[in-house]
Amino acid sequence: MHPTHQIRRIVTGHDDSGKAIVEMDGICPHVRVRPGAGFVSSLLWVTDETPARMDLRRDRAERTIGVPPPPNGSILRVVDFPPVDEQTDKIDQEALLKSMGAGHHAHGGGPARHPYMHRTKSVDYAIVLQGEIDMLLDDSEVHMKAGDILVQQGTNHAWVNRSKEVCRIAFVLIDGIDPLEQRQKS
Repeated sequence: MHPTHQIRRIVTGHDDSGKAIVEMDGICPHVRVRPGAGFVSSLLWVTDETPARMDLRRDRAERTIGVPPPPNGSILRVVDFPPVDEQTDKIDQEALLKSMGAGHHAHGGGPARHPYMHRTKSVDYAIVLQGEIDMLLDDSEVHMKAGDILVQQGTNHAWVNRSKEVCRIAFVLIDGIDPLEQRQKS
C-alpha cells in the first residue's frame, strides 16, 4: 500500500432477500506504482459487460489490467500524477506505455509531442480532485484544476503536471468505438 494513496472504497449491493447492504468498505487494496514515472493508481472497480451486472458479490477490481477498459466494459480508477522533472523527457515512451498495458495505444504517425502521449478506444470522464494538470492534445493543451471535468472521446493525449504538488484525478473509462477506425471503414 502506498502511504499517500489510500482511497476508501465503498461498494453496495443486495443481500439474498434484496435488502440494500454495504458489501465492501475499506482502503482499496489494488494500488500500483509506476517506477520511473512516479504515477500511483488505485483500481477501484471494473465491469466486463454493458449493461453491467450488479449481482456479482466479488471484488471486480481484483485483477491485472492496463489503461483501457475491457471490451464492452468500464474502469474506475484514481491516479496521482507527480510534478514533472528533468527526467520526464528521458522516459522510454514505448516501455512506459507497455508497463501500463497501453503499448498498442502509443501515439502513431511520427514523433510524439510528449513521452506520455497515448490514446484509448474509450470515452473517458476525468475529474480533477486536487491539484492542477495540463492535458496535452496533438496541437493544443488545456489547463485543469480541482473541480474541472474532462470528457475525452478517444483522442491522442498526455497528462503533464507542471505544478509543484501532486495532482489527483478520478477516471471513468467506458469502452467505445474508435472514431478513426470508423472513418477508415466509411
